[in-house]
Amino acid sequence: MSPVVDGFGVVLEPTNLLYCLIGVVIGMLIGVLPGLGPAATIAILLPLTLGLEPVTAIIMLAGIFYGAQYGGTITSVLLRLPGEASSVVTVFDGHALARQGKAGTALGIAAIGSFVGGTLAIIVLSLVAPLVAEFALDFGPPEYTMLALLGILLVATVSNGGMLKALIAAALGLLLATVGRDGFTSAERFTFDSLSLADGLDFVPIAMGLFGLGEILYTLEERHRAPHAPTKVADVWPSRADLRQSSGAIGRGGVIGFVLGILPGGGAVLASLAAYALEKRRSRTPERFGRGAVEGVAAPETANNAAATSSFIPLLSLGIPANATMAVIFGALLIQGITPGPQLVTEHPELFWGVVNSMYIGNILLLIMSIPLVGVFVRILRIRPTVLAPLTVLITLIGAYTVNNSVFDIGLVVFFGVLGYLMKKLGFDPGPLVLAFVLGSLLEGSLRRSLLLFEGNPGGFLTRPISGTLFALLLAVALIPAARAVWRNRGTGPEQGRVVDEDAAVATERDDIGG
Repeated sequence: MSPVVDGFGVVLEPTNLLYCLIGVVIGMLIGVLPGLGPAATIAILLPLTLGLEPVTAIIMLAGIFYGAQYGGTITSVLLRLPGEASSVVTVFDGHALARQGKAGTALGIAAIGSFVGGTLAIIVLSLVAPLVAEFALDFGPPEYTMLALLGILLVATVSNGGMLKALIAAALGLLLATVGRDGFTSAERFTFDSLSLADGLDFVPIAMGLFGLGEILYTLEERHRAPHAPTKVADVWPSRADLRQSSGAIGRGGVIGFVLGILPGGGAVLASLAAYALEKRRSRTPERFGRGAVEGVAAPETANNAAATSSFIPLLSLGIPANATMAVIFGALLIQGITPGPQLVTEHPELFWGVVNSMYIGNILLLIMSIPLVGVFVRILRIRPTVLAPLTVLITLIGAYTVNNSVFDIGLVVFFGVLGYLMKKLGFDPGPLVLAFVLGSLLEGSLRRSLLLFEGNPGGFLTRPISGTLFALLLAVALIPAARAVWRNRGTGPEQGRVVDEDAAVATERDDIGG
């Protein structure tokens, strides 16, 4: 228990407490503002972390991530405008409660669910992550090769843009990871005789371009409704009946969120959708959902916070980012000279336990601040995008320059910003590209070392128990969606096709809420 206690000592240092507070406040603010998101915000703030201690920097970035999950709830309930993708489901019942004069109840239930889900996930994270890391010590180059491939493919299969587009984006990310000198032969690859590309592409301008500048350009083009007058917030603390009615939903949402958060590509959005669907399906009165059911707020809000926390397990213990935001935090760790993975718990226990224990403090801060800051965040929401966007672009470009004092990096940010904008326009999710780029060097190095170990025989991957099991999972992930698609096409007639189209139209309409 000594490392755990020492971790609390790290968190309770004044500097780390301050940056934990800064992180959750920024996260709540970003959750309120539609379009930017935690991945873009963390990417924009990467240059600012260079002057911080590694544990301080990651505590702040983690606070931004899980703080954003609750920030999106505020505008979902009050303005029917989800600030974060994981809060779209909360709109259905949260805003219905607000129209009934129960905005305070909805926000109170959301705050309690978020706190419970996040705290339970942190407790399990504290117990599970060291065990996963201990198991992962048996990993060698073949196991890491299969793990990297599995991570990329899992994210691609559940990407928002569809599997084919996600695989194309991932392939582009792997291609970008090969730019620069070959680590084995020192031969230059795709450098076009440019000294600036000789050492490869830096993660920071890619992330800042795709998630920062690209998201800003795309958001500016989108049509936004003028925010209507927010509903008054009163009686924030829910009644005993509301707490009793939502307690089961909170418990089930916490379990669903934790499990889906661990899976690559799962994350807070999928967790909130699954938790809401489960509550509606098991309810004896499903017609209440969408009309102001407190379970419809409690379940998704608990699930998305639990998922945000549990997604740190594969990152910290295996070195595999579970989603785009984790990929950006992975890059932040690499910039600090720390490689996430099985050795992190033993080599940097102060960072591992400092970050994990900071989440306890961060969740308490979120619970305390969530309601008093509602009025402030609603006022900030009224800032016009034409004022906010240029300031964000300026900060992004200045930040990109300060990393290496390089004008070339500014050009990279602009290039990847335009690429990110075009990808969003064409329906490509930039997440798989960033994940594949981050995992590309691990995949290439591990694959080549494995082939040297097996004397060029790729069948050697099947001779080792762990890599063979991961290979079987890889095949299952690749083939099951394809088999389902073939089966669905065989069983879909003209009448069924019309029903599917109607369902897709309804789903699209729900996803566009607040757009």
